[in-house]
Amino acid sequence: MSRTPLSDSLRFAFGTLTVLPVTVTRWDRGAARGGMLCAPLAGLVVGAGAALVGVALLAMGAGPLLAAVATAAVPAALTRGLHLDGFADTADGLGSGKPAEDALRIMKQSDIGPFGVITLLFALLAQVAALFQAYDASWARGALAAVVSATAARLALTLAARTGVPPARPEGLGAAVAGTVPPRGALLVAVAVTVAAAGAGALLGTYDLVRTALAVLAACAAAELLLRHCTRRFGGITGDVFGALAETAATTALVMLSLG
Repeated sequence: MSRTPLSDSLRFAFGTLTVLPVTVTRWDRGAARGGMLCAPLAGLVVGAGAALVGVALLAMGAGPLLAAVATAAVPAALTRGLHLDGFADTADGLGSGKPAEDALRIMKQSDIGPFGVITLLFALLAQVAALFQAYDASWARGALAAVVSATAARLALTLAARTGVPPARPEGLGAAVAGTVPPRGALLVAVAVTVAAAGAGALLGTYDLVRTALAVLAACAAAELLLRHCTRRFGGITGDVFGALAETAATTALVMLSLG
C-alpha cells in the first residue's frame, strides 16, 4: 500500500469537508484514505472558528444565546450546509419507508421533505440549547463545546469510512471514500481524538475531563448506530449519510457536554 503525502491528505480533508480555499490535487483511494484519517483536523479548524465567533460576540457584550446561535451557524457556513443538507435528506430517505432504491432516489431530490425539516429543526434547537448552556456557564466551556463537537463530528466520518462499510451508490463522495480507512487506523484516530478532548476538558477540572471524553465516545456510538441502520436500510453509505453522521455526532456530543 503506497503512502500518501500528508499534504495530499490534508488537501483532500479540507477540500471536501470545508469551503476553505483548498484545492484537492488527488482524487484517488489513497488520497481519500489519508483525507478521511485527517477529517478530525478539519473539524478542529471548523470548531475553532465557531468558538472564536462565539467568544468574540461575548466579548462585545452579546448574550450567551446569540453566541450559541452564531457558534452553531459557523460550521454550517464553513461547509455550505453540506452536512445539514445530508442530515435532512437522510431523514427523508429513512422516513419514507420505501425500498432502498426509492429511498435513495428521494434523498437525491433537491427539495427537503417533512421528515427532513422536522429532524433538522430539532437537531439545531438541541445544538443551540446545549451551546447556550455552555456559554452561560463560561466562555471557556462554550468554546470547548464548539471545538469538541465539531471534531467529534468529523471523527464519525473517519470511522464510517472504514473498510467493510460499502457504498450505496457507485458514484458520489460516499463511493469515493467508503471502505478506504483501515479499521486499525480509524481506531487510532478515535483514541487520539478522545485523549486530546479529555486533555482539553481537564483544563476545566477533573469532572470535565471525564465528561468530555464521554461526549466523544457517545458521539461515536450514536453515529455508529445510525451508520449500521443506514447500511441495512440503503445497502451502504452515501454522501448524505456522511452528513447525517456528522450532525448526529455533533448534536450528541453537545448534549452530553450539557449534562451534569
